[in-house]
Amino acid sequence: MKKILLLFVASLMISMPSFAAYNAKDRVPTVGAQVLSKNGLPSTTKFEVTETSVQNTTSNTNLVVYIPTTSLKYAGNDNEVAAVISQEIGAVINSNASKKKIVSNVTTSLANSFLNTSLENTALIANELAMNNMSEKDLMAADITGVDLMVQANYNPLAMIVVLYKTPGSTMDVLKGQPNNFKRAMYIYDYLAYNYPSKVKAGYACQEYRNFLAYIQPTIDERNSDKKKLASFEKEQAKLKKERAKQIAKYKVTGGMTGWDASYTILKNLSESSETK
Repeated sequence: MKKILLLFVASLMISMPSFAAYNAKDRVPTVGAQVLSKNGLPSTTKFEVTETSVQNTTSNTNLVVYIPTTSLKYAGNDNEVAAVISQEIGAVINSNASKKKIVSNVTTSLANSFLNTSLENTALIANELAMNNMSEKDLMAADITGVDLMVQANYNPLAMIVVLYKTPGSTMDVLKGQPNNFKRAMYIYDYLAYNYPSKVKAGYACQEYRNFLAYIQPTIDERNSDKKKLASFEKEQAKLKKERAKQIAKYKVTGGMTGWDASYTILKNLSESSETK
């Protein structure tokens, strides 16, 4: 009897499928190719996973988008890998890294031209503050551009909120008792709620997203019950959508010579598919 039982357990183990751990790094080429293809971006663009933090300042010329492993380690499925990739491409489209590089070079040169050490230090501090402020603004802009790319590529855009929720936030998030990277996550949620309500309605099946929703629900209820607050929200989102479309159109004009000239497709698709109220 014991021998039969052991044979039964052994055969059961053999027949059971083996589940390998999800490897986000291995999925980058496939997921990245879909994001490019569905958005009409050049298929010749390559993705390179890097261990170091790299700003994609050369992506417009060498058609390589660097994906940091520090972000990929918080991606648990293809939707979340798409979120990481799309955010990086969003930064390229918005020319975020290039703007930072130009601002930094100009302000540093100005600082070095001062004979007065005090003035030089003041200029360098002002440069650092400007770079930090621009960084937060640019990250948020890249997030929502990335969300648009995800929608076109048939990935769940709410995954970007989940990746941010998993990624360690700032000290301020902790002190306020907020979810990690709350400001960016809320910015994405509001953008989706206005432009792609069906995506928000469909939801995202994971505990991190449920926790995020539970935290923001009182704020949403309060806003929806106040006509002035709701009108202000809708006005802000309509403006944001217009600015986003303008940014992509501008990229078409200035980026055509870089090899990303098919970006016009993004503007056309997004204008046709945004589910505005």
